[in-house]
Amino acid sequence: MAVALVANAVATVGSFIAAVMNYFTDMFLTPPLKATLKHLEEAELKTLKGVSCPRWLQEAAELSSLKPQLDKLGVPLYAVVKEDVGTEVQNFRTYFKGEIFLDEKRRFYGPRERKMGLLAFLRVGVWMNGLRAFKNGFMGNVLGEGFVLGGVFVIGRGEQGILLEHREIEFGDKVNILDVIRAARRVSQELLPLERK
Repeated sequence: MAVALVANAVATVGSFIAAVMNYFTDMFLTPPLKATLKHLEEAELKTLKGVSCPRWLQEAAELSSLKPQLDKLGVPLYAVVKEDVGTEVQNFRTYFKGEIFLDEKRRFYGPRERKMGLLAFLRVGVWMNGLRAFKNGFMGNVLGEGFVLGGVFVIGRGEQGILLEHREIEFGDKVNILDVIRAARRVSQELLPLERK
């Protein structure tokens, strides 16, 4: 009983410290702006033939697991990266089953680019996400810029616009893959009335 009480006290204090650290680091984070189709259309994407951070590799593998379902819905799977350093993209290809594009102007990282910086080391969630990726066998490198927060979009066809926009709050903040599938289903469902016209 005493051990359980001590364990609960330690967990409570740990949660409190994590919440205080997140609150402190959140003050220095740039708040995200919603992307618009017009903003994303201005991207000049270059096709890459072949990103290697363990957190991104894990998310890439999870999103790639949706590829058969996305293919049935007629929704392609793309990755947009901000840099091509060394063999990052080739290593990424092992985990990602879609086409990869380079966005040197970083349009997909805006309209207001967000960076976590060194404050990431003060966030318990970043450490937990990194540990989870490492435990699952996702190894990366420390090459490249490494501070820009990413995200996931599901973009509809034509005038459908952006159906899902997930922006990382901290490194390793993954999109819920069920939300991705729901948004992808909207792409094909909302196309049906257009095709009948």
